[in-house]
Amino acid sequence: MKNHTPYAPYRPHRFSTADYTHEETYRLTRPPVEWASSLIPEAYYSPEFHALEQERVFAGSWVTVGCTSQVQKPGDILVAKVAGQSIIVTRDDTGELRAFYNVCRHRGTQLFDEPCHVNVIRCPYHSWGYDLTGKCIGTPLFEGSTIPPESHRLFEMTGLKAFDRADYGLLPVHVEAWGCLVLVNLDPQAQPLSEWIGDLPVRLGGYDLAEWAIQRHKRYHFRANWKLVAENFMEYYHLPWVHPELIKVSRVEDHYRYQGPGMYTGMTTSPVSPNTETGGWLALPPKKGLNTADAVSARFIWLFPNVAISVLPNHVFIMMVTPEGPAHTVEETYLLSHADSMAPPGAEGELDNLAGFWDRVNQQDIWIVERVQAGLTESAAYTGGRMCYRFEEPIHRFQNMAIDRMVGVARIPPGDLTESAPVPAGAE
Repeated sequence: MKNHTPYAPYRPHRFSTADYTHEETYRLTRPPVEWASSLIPEAYYSPEFHALEQERVFAGSWVTVGCTSQVQKPGDILVAKVAGQSIIVTRDDTGELRAFYNVCRHRGTQLFDEPCHVNVIRCPYHSWGYDLTGKCIGTPLFEGSTIPPESHRLFEMTGLKAFDRADYGLLPVHVEAWGCLVLVNLDPQAQPLSEWIGDLPVRLGGYDLAEWAIQRHKRYHFRANWKLVAENFMEYYHLPWVHPELIKVSRVEDHYRYQGPGMYTGMTTSPVSPNTETGGWLALPPKKGLNTADAVSARFIWLFPNVAISVLPNHVFIMMVTPEGPAHTVEETYLLSHADSMAPPGAEGELDNLAGFWDRVNQQDIWIVERVQAGLTESAAYTGGRMCYRFEEPIHRFQNMAIDRMVGVARIPPGDLTESAPVPAGAE
């Protein structure tokens, strides 16, 4: 049998690498949504676009790296990747969040490769030690170390320039918490997180998100670009054809925009329909104290660039994506609950059913998103499609946020002047 080389689809080179940072490249996506076409296909498969995107989008954004309950106690270690950089997050002895590049200041050894709990951050190579504020506190073989006096003769360093441990602390990264999320920003001049998240603390304030804790975790791999995963989340146009179970509890006619100022897209389902024989969202009791609107609604937020926050009366579902390449995305999902919802007998079983329902939805999304990736990658004739105004305005907003970062524009998009969804009678 003849050997065949792998099929390499023909793609015309419409853009150079430099074009990806020019406004003219995106002229068809910049008009209002009713006139706009979707983002250039190259943004979903080009290695050159991916590399620039890591630098211009992820390295300068507030990127979600996990949940606050993963770093609940001093010494809890969370390991994440942001713009290709390995980052660790912990809490110091006062409870303050700290984040650092995951690298020892001696010879560059990676300190951690998985979550753990420590009292001292210790390099596995030469045992340099750091406290939880990042301060270097132990350097065997160097002056200024904590080597016992009787062993000093083994580590004689005479004739060398004085070494000061204070100059060799861990390299810090901006880190903050909002609600149940932990976010970092690699930019030394990062804009305040409060500007980034806009009015979300007000919109979602009644849920007291800081009180919710992780109950289930699952990882997924998409053979697709991270933006396709995001865009699939933020539109409900596809629900009738891709999600036969979900459409019964989150009906298209019950979806509305939920959009204020900030680096996010928002929509809501109100009311959430009761569970059916194929599952649903409402078996667990809701958190106490919700106002009338929050008690019957599902709030769906995509916080740019990389996290989906689905907030329901009785649980929160987080989807956090990390690009591993132009066409490979790792998605970490977290199912969180409030103590009020876990109080009744049988709550654990209902939580399992809820996790199963979300898993079914995610598996359906993987199938269709990977088909979109295949179409974009292998169809040379396709250069972009027309936006559907009612259903795809959030995608248009998201794509223009990405374009802003690619061309060097720092802008927080505004919100709607009026709410799209009618507020139920009696809502506070």
